[in-house]
Amino acid sequence: MGAVAGSAFALTVALALALAPHGAQAATGSTGKSTGKTGTKSASKAAAIPKVASKNVRKAKPASVVRKAAVVATPANPTFGQMYGLHSVDDPLDLKSSVALVMDQDTNEVLLSKNTQAVLPIASITKLMTALVIVEAGQSLDDKITITDEDRDTEKGTGSRLAVGTTLTRAEMLHLALMSSENRAANALGRHYPGGLTAFVAAMNQKAQSLGMTDTHYVEPTGLSSRNQSSAKDLAALVKVAHEVPLLREYSTTRDATVALGRRQVAFHNTNGLVRSGSWDIGLQKTGFINEAGRCLVMQASLAGRKLIMVLLDSTGKYSRIGDAERIRKWLTNAGATSSGSAQPQAQMTLDKAG
Repeated sequence: MGAVAGSAFALTVALALALAPHGAQAATGSTGKSTGKTGTKSASKAAAIPKVASKNVRKAKPASVVRKAAVVATPANPTFGQMYGLHSVDDPLDLKSSVALVMDQDTNEVLLSKNTQAVLPIASITKLMTALVIVEAGQSLDDKITITDEDRDTEKGTGSRLAVGTTLTRAEMLHLALMSSENRAANALGRHYPGGLTAFVAAMNQKAQSLGMTDTHYVEPTGLSSRNQSSAKDLAALVKVAHEVPLLREYSTTRDATVALGRRQVAFHNTNGLVRSGSWDIGLQKTGFINEAGRCLVMQASLAGRKLIMVLLDSTGKYSRIGDAERIRKWLTNAGATSSGSAQPQAQMTLDKAG
């Protein structure tokens, strides 16, 4: 009898909610909360409109219609690559990066090409140009540089382990900018360039033009701004030149380093898990991430008997750029093993999107 009474009570409550205007809004609002967890805002905004549900409550379809709309909604914060539709390009390696380029460093032969014409935000890959300009400026690496309020991130509001007032040498700032992608270190380096930050950004763009990087433009030295943009072709040219500088090779591929911050000894680590794994022969690398750019990675590495330059942009997922690099290594290794009488992989894959 208790079960029957409970069922009757539940039926009465359900009918009351269906007939009451406020009950209909509450039910819809609950659905809006669940769709919010999927990263969509459109369903929850629609659910918040008060009078629509009350007028049509008797004719309204079940809440499952709202849930179905949430499935096809776009991400709340899509990358530029997602907005441009670059991820719709399929490839045999099932790469999660919407842009990919693998090039022989010595011959410039392109082994893999996917959406390489796309110009996208490059996040902290920017710091590779920052480091190149600093080294070529010939300023003393022993000079002391102090972090100030000017080095705080006003673009994205990110934090830093380098507190305002921290003083390190130019060499240490450069090391942390390349290895650990420290934004305040990169900005401080630009501020201490002759002529200040404005002159430094101008020097970055001038260097890009001198290297033939016609798709590239910089507005600041950290990569926090989505207006720092480039293409895979341009970044391959940058990696090739940067790899010629021993200090950049050393600093970008250090697994970890301990730096004295005041009285504390603080350990910093490389942002590239492939460097830390020790299973790759990497000569130079840089990672990058902001929401607009997705996960990015550029590297010089020896694979399948070749010195290669790899560019991966706009990768979705925290570890997907690493997974893409491993897929490419496996593909190149297999191509080398199956090629007749040669360890040099000759297979090419061109997946550039027309237009």
